[in-house]
Amino acid sequence: MALVEVAVTDGVAHLELNRPHAANALDLETARQLATAVDAAAADPDVRAVLVTGAGPRFCAGGDVSSFAAAPDQAAYVEQLATELDATFRALAAMEKPVVAAVHGAVAGAGLALMLSSDVIVSAPATTYVFAYPSIGFTPDCGVSYLLPRAVGQQRALSFALTGKRLTASEALEWGLVSEVAGDAGARARELAAGFAAGPATALGQVRRLMRQAWEMSRAETGAEEARTIAEMVKGEEAQRLIAGFASR
Repeated sequence: MALVEVAVTDGVAHLELNRPHAANALDLETARQLATAVDAAAADPDVRAVLVTGAGPRFCAGGDVSSFAAAPDQAAYVEQLATELDATFRALAAMEKPVVAAVHGAVAGAGLALMLSSDVIVSAPATTYVFAYPSIGFTPDCGVSYLLPRAVGQQRALSFALTGKRLTASEALEWGLVSEVAGDAGARARELAAGFAAGPATALGQVRRLMRQAWEMSRAETGAEEARTIAEMVKGEEAQRLIAGFASR
């Protein structure tokens, strides 16, 4: 059984975590299958958008605590898992294609990093969000320390992390942790991903790259990279077709 199911339809690569019996918790083999799926989606010219979901009643419970406990060298295993997952989530965030996540049930720990590596996050109404790490004596991994304060602000991130507070979907929306709440989150996310794939996906992919990259660049560097990118874009078939259509109106 594949731990990460992959299907490409109409330009959308659907990546689904497939450990429903374990709340889609991430062990080393799942992390490696997810890495392969992300790399393949990034490299496939037929993929114009990506959809990330989780099978079963929960999106992702974070790292698989059972696999930590069973490892002969727990420290080495946890470090390897965190390192490999971090590389995968960074690859997902760096992909030059728009990424939509549909989340439901529960999102915890490294599941937050997976979610926040996506661009548009659609939450089911009953979803709960929890930091989770300190409950097993752990600290964050997979870029959560970086991603979470940027999504919700430093003080909210610290309160969420330190108090163990569970956020409801409506609170997550108010905080800016998710993009929207929909009764059928999966259907809404599929609709969004299909729209991105059918639209100016090359431009959208560069938009998400520029915005994500800007956190690590100065204002001057960002402006220069924007100028370089827009000059490259104007030479492309997508931009030429859309410019011609706009000019002929």
